[in-house]
Amino acid sequence: MNILDRIVAYKKLEVEAHKAAIPLEVLQRFEYYNRTVQSMSEALSNSESGIIAEHKRRSPSKSVINEKSDLPDVIQGYQQAGISAISVLTDTRFFGGSITDLLLARSYSQIPLLRKEFMIDPYQVHEAKAHGADAILLIAAILDKQEVIELSDLASSLGLEVLLEVHNQQELIGQDFSHVQMVGVNNRDLKTFQVNLDNSRNLSALIPDDVVKISESGLSQPESIGDLRGYGYKGFLMGESFMKQADPGLAAAEFIKELG
Repeated sequence: MNILDRIVAYKKLEVEAHKAAIPLEVLQRFEYYNRTVQSMSEALSNSESGIIAEHKRRSPSKSVINEKSDLPDVIQGYQQAGISAISVLTDTRFFGGSITDLLLARSYSQIPLLRKEFMIDPYQVHEAKAHGADAILLIAAILDKQEVIELSDLASSLGLEVLLEVHNQQELIGQDFSHVQMVGVNNRDLKTFQVNLDNSRNLSALIPDDVVKISESGLSQPESIGDLRGYGYKGFLMGESFMKQADPGLAAAEFIKELG
């Protein structure tokens, strides 16, 4: 069983526990459930930098990244840096996040928030809306194409946008992109954890031009951003590059300044 299989197996148990603790009818009474969301895809399309900065405490591949920085400080620092959107990891067991991180981030953020999670159940989409998300992540590697459509349509009915993450050509072929607003290419191989930006370059032509293209993982040099823009990418998801610094917000600000 690889790491992704382990995560999904545990996630199924976790979702059932969440449903028992906070039933859907309770979620629907949360303040943010009726909030008008912001468009992450438009924010990226209209942004000069396209940077999506991530709040990420740890990961299976790198262990602890940053468990010292306070979330409010990180969120406010990112905003002051001028980033386009913020990704909040809400997985607890493997990444050290929580759904309350999303709630807290919303209270400090005026820009679009992406719930980065292993979404496998409609309940999680409602949960994202209730905790202040503007967009959700769907991972093609753990969902079949019909599940992508069903979860995307539910998200749209709640006003949320969808970022569909793919890792290879096989995950792209046959997808109905009319149900998503953004497609992200993850440059990290889920089996080896090796990173190669050629993944974004090679898959760019297979992504329709009417969705916002996002490159994910392994982005640490301003030159890489400039190069990938030439392949049609408008968004660049960066987590470890900023979070491994003592002041993630300052790191983001310096990076954006180098972009020019």
